Amino acid sequence: MTTKDQTTFTAMRDATRDDYKIIGRQSLEFFQGLPKRILGHLELLSGDTGGYAVDRLTHSLQTATRAKRDGKDEEYIVCALLHDIGDTLASSNHADLAATILEPFVSEKNLWIVKHHGIFQGYYFFHHLGLDRDMRDRFRDHEYWRDCAEFCEKYDQNSFDPEYDTLPLEAFDAAMNKVFAAPRKSIYVPATS
Repeated sequence: MTTKDQTTFTAMRDATRDDYKIIGRQSLEFFQGLPKRILGHLELLSGDTGGYAVDRLTHSLQTATRAKRDGKDEEYIVCALLHDIGDTLASSNHADLAATILEPFVSEKNLWIVKHHGIFQGYYFFHHLGLDRDMRDRFRDHEYWRDCAEFCEKYDQNSFDPEYDTLPLEAFDAAMNKVFAAPRKSIYVPATS
């Protein structure tokens, strides 16, 4: 790197507008690589079955494939693809990590579905673990309750099939690039009323 490509300040309080022009240019380049980095992280789910009949990546691909074949829009499909991306780093709260990645880029409804799918998915197995399978009902009055229940029923709980004709990761490149092209909102700037 040349000094033209890099700032020289050692504390942010000493930075100049020119420094932030350099940082801004490089940040834009870095941001444009976000879909590729997310897909790279998603590939970490490959090989780990967690005891299921398919590995975690295949499960994610099947979930997105089912949503795509059902005519869902690209944003929904990307949410389906990434809903379990948090499994590698946030095993106990994977849905929260997935929601954090998606938050600046997706609608409130799709974000809510991703963020809450873990407890809704519990409807299918919590009772086998001695837990209340109807735990999701604490959200019964929420406007997106049915949407999240539908996501789990139609796309998530049934996507562990080694015989399913699952689309490859590359089939979702265009949708990823579109959804992550620009944030819908900044999570750093508080909304004003």
